[in-house]
Amino acid sequence: MSIAEGFDPERFMKLVRRIGHGGALGILYRSHGEDWAELELPYAERLVGMPATGIIASGPIISLMDMATSLAIWIRLGRFRHQATLDLRVDYLRPAVPGQTLVGRGECYAVTSSVGFVRGTAHDGDPARPVAHVGGTFMFTD
Repeated sequence: MSIAEGFDPERFMKLVRRIGHGGALGILYRSHGEDWAELELPYAERLVGMPATGIIASGPIISLMDMATSLAIWIRLGRFRHQATLDLRVDYLRPAVPGQTLVGRGECYAVTSSVGFVRGTAHDGDPARPVAHVGGTFMFTD
């Protein structure tokens, strides 16, 4: 299925920015393709885990990647479909650089009748130097 079939991730992110958890964190739409989405999480002091370090806590990074990979599934399907995160494994490779915007790219590489399979990376400016890798599955609930 193609993105032309009805799901608009940019429009979706504008909506959830006003009402959802991603909006509360400040997650923004960046770009997308046929089976992937990129979002960004601008640096904010309120997202820092330990103030002395200036490093963004793991929770906002997990939320960024959960949303990016969810969007990738809906883009691939060409529509929104209710789903639950079954598994989202996060491998942290290094701390994010304080003050930098984080970019999360999620890709949906397979879909069955009941499960979407995803992978992705988060980086703080250089995709060749990821902050984290993710892999996961989402179960459709409708």
